[in-house]
Amino acid sequence: MRAAVLEELGTPVPGEFRDPEPASGAALVEVVAAGVNHLDLAKATGRFYTGPPPLPSVVGSDGVGRRTDGRLVYFDTTVGPFGSMAERTLVPEDSLIPAPEDVDPVILAGMGNAGLAAHTALHWRAGLQPGETVVVLGATGVVGRFAVQIARLLGAGRVVAVGRDPEQLAHTAELGADATVQLGAVDDLPGALAGANVIVDLLWGEPAVAALTQAAHGARLIQVGQLAAAETAVAAPLLRSRAIDIRGHAVFHAPQDVRAAAYAQLGEACASGDLHVDVEAVPIGEVQHAWSRQAAGTGGVKLVIVP
Repeated sequence: MRAAVLEELGTPVPGEFRDPEPASGAALVEVVAAGVNHLDLAKATGRFYTGPPPLPSVVGSDGVGRRTDGRLVYFDTTVGPFGSMAERTLVPEDSLIPAPEDVDPVILAGMGNAGLAAHTALHWRAGLQPGETVVVLGATGVVGRFAVQIARLLGAGRVVAVGRDPEQLAHTAELGADATVQLGAVDDLPGALAGANVIVDLLWGEPAVAALTQAAHGARLIQVGQLAAAETAVAAPLLRSRAIDIRGHAVFHAPQDVRAAAYAQLGEACASGDLHVDVEAVPIGEVQHAWSRQAAGTGGVKLVIVP
């Protein structure tokens, strides 16, 4: 079968790979579309905490496809060495999530890992309450754009989008942000971010400290990414004085039923037009180019491999 094959740690290449065979507790899935994620790049280089993948293997962690009975499903785990970026893959039976038939599968794949990361951060990890103020640090990327929209869907009273690119920030306003803050262009960053109840943090570093400085009492910072810095200094009295929680988050920490419920809600929002997903379908033969674009940043566009 045609696949994106990892022959050595680094970048996969388009090629042929053996077909998966039926196995106990696993389902064969005909892949329709597979997302390209930072997670996939980390795994392919061996930097992910699970260690290097087997070689050779097929890359890709999530996607949308059809079971042998024709049902459309989303999956975010596979049985190695079969990844999602192939014509077919093998998926643990108990990890399959029903996917809506009335939404383009490319969009369904594009909203998978990134959309679930944002939804579970806000709903499951932060426990966002209606009317609360949400600050999204790194709002111009794919996960950040989802976070802006999902915060609104979940009833946030005010959403503040934070990033560096003024053009992309303007787009977040179109997606539902009540205010935008351009990093590097404001004199008082803590003041511009004051009053946050929930902080979705894809940056860490100085922006995270600024958001915490004047956060609301009982604020929750959900730490998702580190695009600005891997380490930073936070004063202990600040956390105590405002009873602030800093909570690490990765989408795979959320239980299966939580992810399934979140995916269903995202699918309904896509079908109704309440959730916008910028996707670009990429043929599997161009996986190397997609890999380099993902590493450099896609400007908020979600790349999706179609086999």
